[in-house]
Amino acid sequence: MYHELLGRTDPHAPTLVLSSGLGGSARFWAPQLPVLTEAYRVLVYDHAGSGRSPATLPEGYSIATMAAELLALLDELDVQRCHFIGHALGGLVGLELALQRPGLLQSQVLINAWSSPNPHSARCFAVRKNLLNHSGPAAYVQAQALFLYPADWIAANSAQLAEDDAHALAHFPEPANLLKRIAALQAFNVEAHLGDIAVPTLLIANRDDMLVPWQRSQHLAQGLPNGRLCLLDYGGHASSVSDSTTFNRVLLDYLAEQA
Repeated sequence: MYHELLGRTDPHAPTLVLSSGLGGSARFWAPQLPVLTEAYRVLVYDHAGSGRSPATLPEGYSIATMAAELLALLDELDVQRCHFIGHALGGLVGLELALQRPGLLQSQVLINAWSSPNPHSARCFAVRKNLLNHSGPAAYVQAQALFLYPADWIAANSAQLAEDDAHALAHFPEPANLLKRIAALQAFNVEAHLGDIAVPTLLIANRDDMLVPWQRSQHLAQGLPNGRLCLLDYGGHASSVSDSTTFNRVLLDYLAEQA
């Protein structure tokens, strides 16, 4: 998989692994990299079958498979301990990592993630699948901001979003791969194993997230033995982009606490 190791180069620097959501692109974390790379060694990567990691995803592709792919990359890079930061689908990968190799994670930060399906998110993803299947990638990309960002932020950042849409369309993944990734997150369910995940975990959620209800993060915080909820008022599903100043402060404070 395509990856980049950024920031500090000394062997004793703490390592952060950043895993993006459904889009799977390392580019998602651009608003965080300037502040994180000052103090940490930072690994970003494009998920298999997306961005610069070409692949034909198999039938039955799952979040567990995504975690195994990341573990193979971490083994290749000899990353034995790390802090994990995952957004949405990336957060599900973190939960799987904690189950598959609990000794790897020093802590994790899961942003607008979940442990089992819910009817609201299922409806949203059904809409996105219908757009892709019946209207094509351009319609899918055009609608994406509506699921990710607050309405006022969309109105104030139309030029940036136009550039983002053009980039997303130019690098759009194989539709079959995207549909398999959506199916994987829809099937994800680790309710029975939450009590086994002892990794210190910060759950960041947004009250105005229209894709994943913030109560799903609250549920995780209650079910994980060392879970803690930070509930933000503004930012939508991707507050790391739409309110990066607030998000970065919360993230850095938690990482400093873990150190």
